Amino acid sequence: MVKPPALISLLAAVLAVGGPGRADDDLGAMWGTADEEAKYYPIVDIPIPPGVPLRPGGMDILPDGRLAVGTRRGDIYFIKGAFDAPPAPEFELFATGQDEIFGLSWRDGAMTATTWGEVLRIADADGDGVADQYDTLAGNWGYAEGHEFAFGSKHDPEGNIWVALGLSGSYESNNLFRGWAVKVTPDGRMLPVCSGLRSPGGVGPNAQGAMFVVESQGPWNGCCSLKPLQQGGFLGHPASYNWYPYAPGVPAPAAEPHSDSRLGVEKKRVPELVPPAVRFPYIKMGRSLSGFRVDRTGGRFGPFENQIFIGDYSLSLIVRVSMEQINGVWQGACYPFREGLSTGVMNVEFSPQGQLIAGGFTTNIQWPVRGPEPFALQRIDWNGVVPFEVKEITIRKDGFQIRFTQPVDPAVAARPESYRLTTYTHVYHAGYGSPEVDQTTPHVLRALPSDDGMSVRLDLDRIMEDHIHDFDLAAVVSRDGKPLVHSRAYYTVNEIPKE
Repeated sequence: MVKPPALISLLAAVLAVGGPGRADDDLGAMWGTADEEAKYYPIVDIPIPPGVPLRPGGMDILPDGRLAVGTRRGDIYFIKGAFDAPPAPEFELFATGQDEIFGLSWRDGAMTATTWGEVLRIADADGDGVADQYDTLAGNWGYAEGHEFAFGSKHDPEGNIWVALGLSGSYESNNLFRGWAVKVTPDGRMLPVCSGLRSPGGVGPNAQGAMFVVESQGPWNGCCSLKPLQQGGFLGHPASYNWYPYAPGVPAPAAEPHSDSRLGVEKKRVPELVPPAVRFPYIKMGRSLSGFRVDRTGGRFGPFENQIFIGDYSLSLIVRVSMEQINGVWQGACYPFREGLSTGVMNVEFSPQGQLIAGGFTTNIQWPVRGPEPFALQRIDWNGVVPFEVKEITIRKDGFQIRFTQPVDPAVAARPESYRLTTYTHVYHAGYGSPEVDQTTPHVLRALPSDDGMSVRLDLDRIMEDHIHDFDLAAVVSRDGKPLVHSRAYYTVNEIPKE
């Protein structure tokens, strides 16, 4: 039964998760793999009752297995039956009256919600299924206009909520701690962590528990990226330098980055500059990346355990990421996963059954979105058939190791010409986005398949530090002659192994 909301958020700002307004035809070509993807990962619609403007922004799983969804207009719904086959959802309105819920986390019998202006604990004290206790934990940041979003994590092992704060107007930092990541402790203290954000879209841990934030392409960001949240780090956009005097214990960088440079140059000038762990080539791998989750399903979602799955708002798709730490620095690769969702994906969540839930909306104002629906809640199921995919790429001191989900044809895989690589980076500057620049073409000297055919070691004539390595593996086929479902992959090299 759906209870009518008591208060409707009046916020009418534009969702600045991508670039400036562009025509729909600038969304770029689709991967063209949706039909093949559906053979392994069908998309299931979770029906939304008439009159429920869901517009999902944050999601979590309750202890009793229900799905919790926080919405852009400030409601929280508890949904039973969303994971059934077929889904038979029953919606209950648990809480209302907030603004733009872009983070939900259930802990100790209450829901913690990250909203536009605060992190608050919401509880049902009398046990009737409707929230009646709202306690602000922290809201020690400024906000005054519609681009100043706040994206919240789940509770970390110490009970903290990490919050990524977007800039003012997506270009400046006019209000306190705009462009910073902070964490809110269980007792309500707000602790500044690092500066340099522009327009984040999600925050959370990787498989090893390190915290990351998704960042959108724009000024000082040549493309979308996944950035580590390191205490005292600087994440690239200098507009938020002005709040260091209000962040005791977080020393300001000794210098600001130079514009029209390269990240590889500036990270040597500004030691606090933390390079993105993974960069996503613009349009090819997303335009406005959003919420993400680690696959901890124990294989119930297929062969990608411990990888990160990330939504994209503009292109209505989901990508995946593998990551490793080299010389103490995070880096890794991104891969296409699933296109063809119904709306702009704002967040994802794994169900107890191992399904991937995707929710989101469109604003119908300025920002183009490929999916046509105004809002949607969908489920991606794995049908148990393993697709032939690149499972993971890892770096070696003299090349890369490529792991597959099925054995490769050993004769094809042993030919160096079966692998095409290019590299490029971006201009690091105050301008909006960047073309791909400084291209190189590494040559594969040797390709050495493993005895079981599940991996291939590539020895290269060179690896380019601070470059994206763009892999075209269209020539590789499985042992039974099948092509890869997705033949492209993109590895961000921040460091080259010493051994």
